Amino acid sequence: MSANRTTYAALILGLLVLATTPLYADNYVVRTAAIVAMYGALATSWNFIGGFTGYPSFSTAAFYGLGCYVGALCQRAGVPLVAAWLIAMLMVGIFAALLGGIILRLRGHYFAIGSIAVVELCRLTASSWSSLTGGGDGLNLPLMAASPEALMRFYLYVMLTILVASLVTAIIVERSRLGFGLRCIQQNEDAAAMVGVDTTAYKIAAYVLSAVFCAAAGAAYASWTGYIDPTESFQILMTVKVPVMAMLGGAGTVAGPALGAAAFVLLEEVFWANFIDWNRAILGIVIVLLIFFLPGGLLSIGLLRWRRPPAPSSEAAQP
Repeated sequence: MSANRTTYAALILGLLVLATTPLYADNYVVRTAAIVAMYGALATSWNFIGGFTGYPSFSTAAFYGLGCYVGALCQRAGVPLVAAWLIAMLMVGIFAALLGGIILRLRGHYFAIGSIAVVELCRLTASSWSSLTGGGDGLNLPLMAASPEALMRFYLYVMLTILVASLVTAIIVERSRLGFGLRCIQQNEDAAAMVGVDTTAYKIAAYVLSAVFCAAAGAAYASWTGYIDPTESFQILMTVKVPVMAMLGGAGTVAGPALGAAAFVLLEEVFWANFIDWNRAILGIVIVLLIFFLPGGLLSIGLLRWRRPPAPSSEAAQP
C-alpha cells in the first residue's frame, strides 16, 4: 500500500507539472507537455488490452486514425467541437466491439499480425475513399479563432483531460471484477474460462476501452493541427511506439504507461535536439537497454525502493 500511495502521489505531481506549464514555460514547452499528455493517454489505453489482458495489440494507430477522421468529418458537417469528439469516441468504440468479436478469437502472434493488418486496411480505405476522406490530399478542418498561446493552452488541457479520464478508468478497472477477469485471462485464458470467466466479453470490453481514448486523442489532435491525411493518421510507427512506451514505464500497472510515455517523449526531444542524424538510432538503443535491464519498467525502480522488508521467520525471532 505504501508503494501504491507513493506511485499515485508521483502521478498526481506529474499531472500538476503538466497542467502548470503555461504559467512558467514558453509555447514549445507547452506543446511538449500536450504531446506527453496525448501519448500518456494512448499508452494507458493500450494497457487495457496489452497490459491487463496480455494481448499484444497493434491496433492503436487504427483507433487513433479513425478518431481523427470521424471527428474531422463531423466538424466539417457543422457539429460542435466537443460533440464531434464524443461522436468519434462512440463510433470507434462500436467499431472496436465489432472488430473485437472477430479478431480476439486469435491469440499470440496471430492476433498481433491481425491487429497490424487492421491499421493498414484502415489506411488504404482512407486513401481510396476520396469522395469522403479526401484521399491522399487529406482534409482541412476549421480552426479556432484564438492566439497561438491560447490554442496551445486549450489543447494541453484537452489532452490532460483525456489522460486523466483514461487513468481514472484504469484505476476503476484494476479494482473491479473486470480487472480481475482480465488478470486471469493474462495468466491462463483456458483456466479462466473453466472457472466461469466470460473471456470473450472481457476481452472485447478491454479492446473497446483501448479504442475510445485513442479515438478521443485522435479527434482532438486533428482539431489541433487543422489537417489530416491517411499517412499521418494511420502511422505504423505509432503502433510500435505506444506499446514500447507502456513497457518502458511498466505494462500492466496503472501509472506505468503514462510514466513511460513521458520518458519516451522527453528522451525523443533531447536526442532530436542534440543528435539530428542519429537521434532515432540512439533512442532505440537506450529504450532496448532499459527494457532489457528493467523488464518491469521504470516503475519497478520505485516499487523495489519502497517494498516492505520481509517479515522475520519464527526461527530468526527466537533468541
